[in-house]
Amino acid sequence: MNYNDTWDLDSIFPGGTTSEELQAKLQEVKHQIKEYDSLLNNSDEEIKTAGALKAILQNRESIDKGLGQASTFVNMWHDAFMNDEHATVVKGQILELYSDIQKLSNVFKKKLVVISDTEWVNLLNDGDIKEVAFALKEIREEGKRLLSDGEEELIAELNKDGLAAWSSIYDTIVSTMTIPYTDREGEISELSVGQAMNRMYADPDPEVREQLFKNWEEAWAKNGPVFADTLNHLTGYRITLQTKHQYKSHLEEPLEYNRMTEDSLNAMWSAVSNNKQPFIDFLNQKAKLLGMEKLAWQDVDAPLDLENVKSTEFTYNEACDFVIDNFTTFGPKLADFARHALENRWVEAEDRPNKRPGGYCTSLPELEESRIFMTFTGSTSDTSTLAHELGHAFHSHVMTDLPELNRNYAMNVAETASTFAETIIGSATLSNAKSELEKISLLNTKLENATAMFMNIHARFLFENAFYEERAGGIVPEKRLNQLMVEAQKTAYGDSLASYHPYFWSSKLHFFIDDVPFYNFPYTFGFLFSLGIYAKYLENPEGFEEKYIALLRDTGSMKVEELAKKHLDADITKEEFWVAGIQLMAKEANEFIRLSDKLIP
Repeated sequence: MNYNDTWDLDSIFPGGTTSEELQAKLQEVKHQIKEYDSLLNNSDEEIKTAGALKAILQNRESIDKGLGQASTFVNMWHDAFMNDEHATVVKGQILELYSDIQKLSNVFKKKLVVISDTEWVNLLNDGDIKEVAFALKEIREEGKRLLSDGEEELIAELNKDGLAAWSSIYDTIVSTMTIPYTDREGEISELSVGQAMNRMYADPDPEVREQLFKNWEEAWAKNGPVFADTLNHLTGYRITLQTKHQYKSHLEEPLEYNRMTEDSLNAMWSAVSNNKQPFIDFLNQKAKLLGMEKLAWQDVDAPLDLENVKSTEFTYNEACDFVIDNFTTFGPKLADFARHALENRWVEAEDRPNKRPGGYCTSLPELEESRIFMTFTGSTSDTSTLAHELGHAFHSHVMTDLPELNRNYAMNVAETASTFAETIIGSATLSNAKSELEKISLLNTKLENATAMFMNIHARFLFENAFYEERAGGIVPEKRLNQLMVEAQKTAYGDSLASYHPYFWSSKLHFFIDDVPFYNFPYTFGFLFSLGIYAKYLENPEGFEEKYIALLRDTGSMKVEELAKKHLDADITKEEFWVAGIQLMAKEANEFIRLSDKLIP
């Protein structure tokens, strides 16, 4: 079948960022925010009746949907057409509205806090409210941490030129950076950060990778003092807020945000630490295949030269059909959803200039639909990305009939459906490999992802945890940041590399994102949680799709420990659950080594 590989953006707001309909939507949201303000503040009485609470919740849902629709559209448009300068103007308008709603959100939280326990129990007994009790309890608990109205309003105002501003400064500096590269003819070109990173990790020539990594380190070192200041102030700002909001440690806020306990986090990292040997063996085997004693940092994701093996390539239409066909082997609902999304132009995949790099899935809440952004170039990796993002969209889709408050799942489980979908396609791609050499190449790609989750992200967590501990006592100098980074990398990689990346803390955007603290460990959680679910599926595939959908539907209304117990009969505070997922990847590491042994003299 033929599938269109571009979005139909005019069906959302015709005219792009200058759309009159878009401006009308923002004005409508602005009016709704005033109504929300009136509902919260124009009465001396607190929320004591179910009717009053439901009116507030309905108004807030309308705001979130309208503002979310506008914000998503503008981001989609700007990502597809990066030269649209007007997009930043509209983004500024939207940021102001988000700031207004954040202030009122704090008022709402405090309104819930002052409700007596008896009145609270009575409110939660109302049928409609009982359905969203989990989310309301969370909001009430958040409210107990808040400072005075004036202080919280001041924090919201200062955040625009504080936490968010430091993050924006980082983005601005990185956007102006270039990395020099000298080709074999001696011609020097200046690469963007994205171009340099892609080539540094993916170029088949080790001399090119080495040159680019040297220049890469030097570029980040040149800006090291600025980025060290930025990271210190971002983190210091956050630590101050955490202290004022009565968090006992720097991990308490991200754990609360991800609805999980420290026991589960520790069990996950313990399982990873105790089961790394197959992946160290994989890295060592890859070094041998590349003719090296040990891999350097820039070689970890290097492509393998396997006698010019030609990997399977897809047209976009072939990739769409491949994904749908293999989703069918899991269950009809996943396959039917993917077909609907692809036929109705939910995916922007065209390979053209003036698009931002990367891929994501986002939501249009008023339409109750998702949209996917990526660039399709024909590789099996791109096909895997398509499946990954369709998995995200399916997660949102199965929750559309739930109350809005019950659809807000945390970041750590957000990767569940995407990784699960990607695993289905990865297994199918391996099964369809035309030769052992192609199978080795495909296994290499899958294991690169596993080492990223078990080693690279583990290093990020170890670094960030150590940095927060030291930052609580004062500014951490640039040199010490480098030391902490290398120590974390050596621990996470089992000291298996020939060289490390001291300025990784500077080059990794995730450390400078302002809205979520400890942005990194949820990736490993989601990856392993999904593999744990896949292991359960392999044990008993009959009728598993319905069980899987039931789990996804509950991701926004319970703690992850309860989620795993209810749907998987698993205790994620123990290592055993995590080990099951790791062992799936360990088998593939062993298979990679077995097959590739024949290629080593």
